[in-house]
Amino acid sequence: MRHYVVVGAGAIGCYIGGALAAAGSRVSFIGRPRVVAGLRSNGLKVSDLEGRGTHLEPSRFAALERLAELAPAPGEAIIVLLCVKGGATAAAAREIAAALPAGTPVVSLQNGVENVARLKAAAPGLMAIAGMVPFNVVMPAPHHAHRATSGVPWLEQCPLTESLRADFAAAHLAPRLAADMRAVQWGKLLLNLNNPVNALSDLPLREELQDRDYRRVLAALISEALAALRAAGIKPAKVAASPPALLPAILRLPDWAFRLVAARMLKIDPQARSSMWDDILAGRVTEIDDLCGAVQRLAAAHALAAPVNAKMHSLIDIHLRGRRYTGPQLGMACGLR
Repeated sequence: MRHYVVVGAGAIGCYIGGALAAAGSRVSFIGRPRVVAGLRSNGLKVSDLEGRGTHLEPSRFAALERLAELAPAPGEAIIVLLCVKGGATAAAAREIAAALPAGTPVVSLQNGVENVARLKAAAPGLMAIAGMVPFNVVMPAPHHAHRATSGVPWLEQCPLTESLRADFAAAHLAPRLAADMRAVQWGKLLLNLNNPVNALSDLPLREELQDRDYRRVLAALISEALAALRAAGIKPAKVAASPPALLPAILRLPDWAFRLVAARMLKIDPQARSSMWDDILAGRVTEIDDLCGAVQRLAAAHALAAPVNAKMHSLIDIHLRGRRYTGPQLGMACGLR
């Protein structure tokens, strides 16, 4: 039997782990003391955009503060699902390597394009596997993880991920397998460049995306990333309804035309917001360096500049909780006319 160990019991980790537990898989969550105490006391609810919802009693999973507390059953196969922020990857990898045997598979379900390399550098004895989660998960109440947009996980194609398909499918997470996960991760990063825009707007995602001024900022961020990708010879995968190369033009459309052309992009729970907005609200370190920072590094490696991504990086670094940029204000701050 497989035992899924979710390292990083945040919104994504709770949703995916909860969905697997609801489908009958053995699941353990590793998280902060406050989160673990709440899971042990209240259980976990998982729900989705399609109307499904399940409440899991605490007896349906384990919740632990440290991997060292894990007690695997004899003969079970442990699969680690890594859901921490990018900045915590190296420390998490070292903890996993200290607690679990060499060769343990670790599936990175994190934002960004650099986490598998960080895993391999920090813990070369682990089996690092690339993954990508395309959907947004919100926590409308403590210990309730709600998938607010559509999509299924992508996983690096290998014999192990082939063997996991049935478990994920039973949890309504039937994965797409890809040989070139770098292209998939860059395709997702292009979409994630909206995370800082949404955080600075202080609006729900759907409302923000219906404002052309915010979309123009996002289009500029994506355009810089696409230029860097072309210089690097990387073709980002199509992970949303529109091909990556068309995204800037679609985003710059007038509002009425955008609503017609990009109707699928707006199929979002009305209260959904980016994880970066959540992080700023909670006073946590954000993933801005894994998003705009990655674009800046790729551009610099090919003698290109990414000034809008650099400006967005600095705006998030100095952003104060409760401050809101209107669309025109954000465009002016990023040097757009």
